[in-house]
Amino acid sequence: MTKSVKLNENELKFGQYDVIVVGGGPSGMMAAGRAGERGLRVLLLEKNKMLGEKLKITGGGRCNITNATFDTRAMLANYGDSEQFLYSPFAQFGVKDTFTFFESRGLPLVVQARERAFPASEKAEDVFLVMEKYMKDNKVAVKTGVSVKGLLLREEKVVGVEVGGEEIYANSVIIATGGSSHPETGATADGFSWLASVGHRVAAPTPDVVPLAVADKWVKDLSGVSLSFMKISFYLDGIRKFSKTGKILFTHFGLSGPLILNSAREVSGLLKAGVVTAKIDAYPDTDLGTLDEKLVKIFDLNKNKDLKNITKEFMPEGMDETIFALIPELHPNKKVHSVSKEKRKLIVQMLKALPVTVTNLMGFDRAVVADGGVSLEEIDTKTMRSKLQPNLFVTGDLLNINRKSGGFSLQLCWTTGFVAGSNVQ
Repeated sequence: MTKSVKLNENELKFGQYDVIVVGGGPSGMMAAGRAGERGLRVLLLEKNKMLGEKLKITGGGRCNITNATFDTRAMLANYGDSEQFLYSPFAQFGVKDTFTFFESRGLPLVVQARERAFPASEKAEDVFLVMEKYMKDNKVAVKTGVSVKGLLLREEKVVGVEVGGEEIYANSVIIATGGSSHPETGATADGFSWLASVGHRVAAPTPDVVPLAVADKWVKDLSGVSLSFMKISFYLDGIRKFSKTGKILFTHFGLSGPLILNSAREVSGLLKAGVVTAKIDAYPDTDLGTLDEKLVKIFDLNKNKDLKNITKEFMPEGMDETIFALIPELHPNKKVHSVSKEKRKLIVQMLKALPVTVTNLMGFDRAVVADGGVSLEEIDTKTMRSKLQPNLFVTGDLLNINRKSGGFSLQLCWTTGFVAGSNVQ
């Protein structure tokens, strides 16, 4: 975790490097490249054999590089209680700077639904290649496949890192190891342990932006179906707590998609208090009466057809078998004129309130974002310098900042990495 070493003043002053960056993810690469751009001798250490493993799978391999909310105040509203700490770093490197950074390096960006920005190629690999070249152009030394054991201290001051039996010294250390989501990419809680070992208060990580597991067979039977405009309302012990509208993806374990991911944090709090259920509204812009009138017209125009042959006119694609299964004695081969008024109204009610029972949040392996980390109260966010260790800098997911999916996490990495790289000595 930490190791005390003895160095004379000359060894301390003239370390092997000016800066050691631990972690080859987006914030680490940005910090290393920026420090090198300023003429510093930089070494980046990564325990995986390749850099940017998590970056390469973000956005399903498309890389949601940022969110195109160019107004800083509106952008920072997406970071919860951390907003007040982030004005200074975003003033140094904000959303416009991210666009300029990548587009000036030959990677045009496109803005899609919900202001999500992607590389025009929709390839996360292309984002990685820009960052790799940025470091190479600025003479950053890179060592991969090495595992940092901990920080080296001299008289309670960080002077480098221990890698296996080797001690590497530097004037400053930037920790950019990332959080605990996507452990298949090598993500661990190592950085949290090192920060705690030098006195930082570290909130334990928990999956934050993550899919939900449910008990309902009908949800799992729809695995792979994605619906773009749904409203979901969550209930605690039968009392409605909150609703959100957006895209839902049905999976073999439950619910995912942007709408669900951005509800997970609130659902987590509800699960600690009681039984959590939900209702999915397939027609969020249409009330019960109007939807019933729509079905009456459709039924009148198709009286002699089988019910199964007209469901596409009023049911979301792929959900007809589900609706039939949830309503007793509603047979798809039934003639439309034989469907009773009561059964028709049950269809309407089901379309407006599909029942779901939430059992738990999925784990780190499926988390897009995990919260936890160092409180921003212990970080000088003008520089990303630790207030406890003047030559220690912290970036990215090691900071305890809550945020939604939609490009907000990567923007945080670009911003904090750039600020650390700009201020490290």
